[in-house]
Amino acid sequence: MILFPFAKINLGLNVINKRHDGFHEIETSMVPIPLYDVLEVKVQKKFQFFQTGIKFNNHNEDNLCVKAYNLIKTNYDIDPVYIHLHKNIPIGAGLGGGSSDSAYTLKALNDLFKLNISNKELKILSNELGSDCPFFIDSTPQYCTGRGEIMQKSNIDLSDFYIKLIYPSLHISTQKAYSLIKKYASLQTYFNLNKMVPSDWKSNLINSFEIPLFKEYPELKKIKENLYNEGAFYASMSGSGSSIFGLFKIKPSYSSQLPDSHFQMIKKL
Repeated sequence: MILFPFAKINLGLNVINKRHDGFHEIETSMVPIPLYDVLEVKVQKKFQFFQTGIKFNNHNEDNLCVKAYNLIKTNYDIDPVYIHLHKNIPIGAGLGGGSSDSAYTLKALNDLFKLNISNKELKILSNELGSDCPFFIDSTPQYCTGRGEIMQKSNIDLSDFYIKLIYPSLHISTQKAYSLIKKYASLQTYFNLNKMVPSDWKSNLINSFEIPLFKEYPELKKIKENLYNEGAFYASMSGSGSSIFGLFKIKPSYSSQLPDSHFQMIKKL
């Protein structure tokens, strides 16, 4: 069985406060984008996890796909499997690649072993793996609150636009990003984002991580400014960074001046 876990971007991200459980209360609209990892899952006599593509230093037992398998195995009687993950989605980029991989592992095991777990139950299970994992069970835009796990389906539609995404090969841990926030935002209610004229997003949407991270990494601010100079009607950091994206009404061009280490993608949404 082969699946294609997708990446996401955030349209606005308010960090509202720190909760008593140590997590943060947030508000954001998350939208799938056409950037995918490749996940193969098949039954075999002994469990094995194999990863190709973008390299990262985690031990296999720390990989969210492995944790997703162990979570299902704890709750259901399933056989060992072979999991091959090919990484295309940049790591530590605020694009949710790891969360998507784990959610898709749950979905693959559910289908492979005919467990008949509903999407609602899969979201509850995936929440044990990470706050934004439930988003990737469905493939639709969602308005997210709480830790990101409380979702309402949003009818935001970006299909008329192009995305230009730049990842400067800078890994920013979520823990560090949260630690840099000194001022919390107020609730803005991004649920009705589609009722706002897209050209007004620039003035009305914020990402709480941008101010502290742009100060820490001025290159990120420069990338965002360049996207606006190229004609983006909205540009932002995704999640807690470090990828920066711009949305365009007309297909933009690839930037020739970026270092070879930078990842860039241009696609129709």
